[in-house]
Amino acid sequence: MKEKKLKVIIVEKGSRVKIEKDLYFNILWPNKKQIEENVLNNNAMVMKMEYKKFSMLFTGDIEKIAEKKILEEYDNKEKILKANILKVAHHGSKTSSTEEFIKLVDPKIAIIGVGKNNMFKHPSEEVIKRLEKDKIKIYRTDESGEISFFVDRKGRIIKTTVEIENW
Repeated sequence: MKEKKLKVIIVEKGSRVKIEKDLYFNILWPNKKQIEENVLNNNAMVMKMEYKKFSMLFTGDIEKIAEKKILEEYDNKEKILKANILKVAHHGSKTSSTEEFIKLVDPKIAIIGVGKNNMFKHPSEEVIKRLEKDKIKIYRTDESGEISFFVDRKGRIIKTTVEIENW
């Protein structure tokens, strides 16, 4: 980073990173008091990208214990967790994506970043069923490759392309 003279921004819960006018990331997690169980996953950064009416919640590899703490922390104050798109935690593992967490985020679309034929058998069938139960449109990288969303100047999703690449 020094060699390329790149600017480093250190963020923590409560930080807001402005990318450009009307586009920013709110850092929601981790807390200063870290979760000691599965430290790397449960203290992964959770952030919400917002652009006008559009929002996307990025959840890293958090598990149920972190989701519970996040729900307690925000208790949907001002609908902080609500997002149009949810990047499903931990590749759709059964250790994440509780019903309560999904309900509070209330996404219309869920993205699961997962490799084909992965040894962990992600995503979990129970997570898929939870998302389908709430009629959430699911996009998976193991089935579709790169997934892109195009948003207009008002913050509305105008086009979703699913680019299938041959690996």
